[in-house]
Amino acid sequence: MNYELDNIEVRESVAKLCSNFSNDYWQTCDRSRKYPIEFVTELSKKGYLATLIPEEYGGLGLPISVAAAILEEIHRSGGNASACHAQMYTMGTLLRHGSDQQKRKYLPKIASGQLRLQAFGVTEPNSGTDTLALTTSAKLLNNKYIVNGQKIWTSRAEHSDLLMLLARTTPKREIKNKTDGLSVFIVDMRKVLNKSLIIKNISTMMNHSSTELFFDNMPVPVENLIGLEGKGFKYILSGMNAERILIASECIGDAKWFIEKSTKYARDRKVFGRAIGMNQGVQFPIAKAYAQMRAAELTLKSAIRLYEKGQNPGEEANLAKLLCAEASWSAAESCIQTFGGFGFAEEYDVERKYREARLYQVAPISTNLILSYISEHVLGMPRSY
Repeated sequence: MNYELDNIEVRESVAKLCSNFSNDYWQTCDRSRKYPIEFVTELSKKGYLATLIPEEYGGLGLPISVAAAILEEIHRSGGNASACHAQMYTMGTLLRHGSDQQKRKYLPKIASGQLRLQAFGVTEPNSGTDTLALTTSAKLLNNKYIVNGQKIWTSRAEHSDLLMLLARTTPKREIKNKTDGLSVFIVDMRKVLNKSLIIKNISTMMNHSSTELFFDNMPVPVENLIGLEGKGFKYILSGMNAERILIASECIGDAKWFIEKSTKYARDRKVFGRAIGMNQGVQFPIAKAYAQMRAAELTLKSAIRLYEKGQNPGEEANLAKLLCAEASWSAAESCIQTFGGFGFAEEYDVERKYREARLYQVAPISTNLILSYISEHVLGMPRSY
């Protein structure tokens, strides 16, 4: 199945790397809840996780279209980039708002794979997607910030050296602007793990290394504050478009995997003496999923073009995340329906990818919040929350 592809050489190189990690590898990781360390290590060695880091810090210094192609191909191959994708967009906060000293200290080691920046601590049990309601506090005392509180759904914390943490440095009652009072820190978890930082695993329906973090008087050096105190929420927001674009790219990769898988099975599987793909009841859902995928892909490319021009593709990035997530889920539904009972068998990988694809209706931002954004900021309707 041929698609109009950009960055073809990168895609071919990533596909070749992914071919070394069979379906059995991903099944084993999924079954045992194992972190795919071998896969992540190979991506690091090839420099793929340093795609967006400037060359002066040891990265590849390439545009987001290349990063998007890398993540798409990982998912199109049947793999899953959730084990490492955060490193691509989380480091953007450090790159855009960190000091020269911070960038020189961390970015070269992140680019080489010596340090992993995979964890992003924002969500809390009682605030959910209402980030401005978070209560984890960071109080300055003797040239250190003392952090207390809790985070949830912080993926990969057990497999990361560094944590990008959003915490409240000014009590909510003392701020005038509701977006003020939150600050971003880069935390070296190796120094505080099992002391003032406790990480607990959360078992979920997919193998995403989800965790819960507990901070008990955790010290963070003042030099680890990124940017200005109290402006962290704006710093986090500045990276959201990149996150939306990269996650949408993964969804496109998943959609293509499902479509290719179901198309082949529909041609090969014979029931009542004929290929099941001859039946329009099988054909049409796959064809419709393909149409959805292609339309979503065009929206994604529009967001990428605007981002690379230095513009603010808020509308396009959100639309891409929404439409690409829906396209991957439609493709997943048609694929498991095409496979019938065999779609639920582990050996075909459909059930694993099906579970993984469902996540993107909810995370890293739910479809409902995107619809709220479009309603308010694009269509000019009253704020709904």
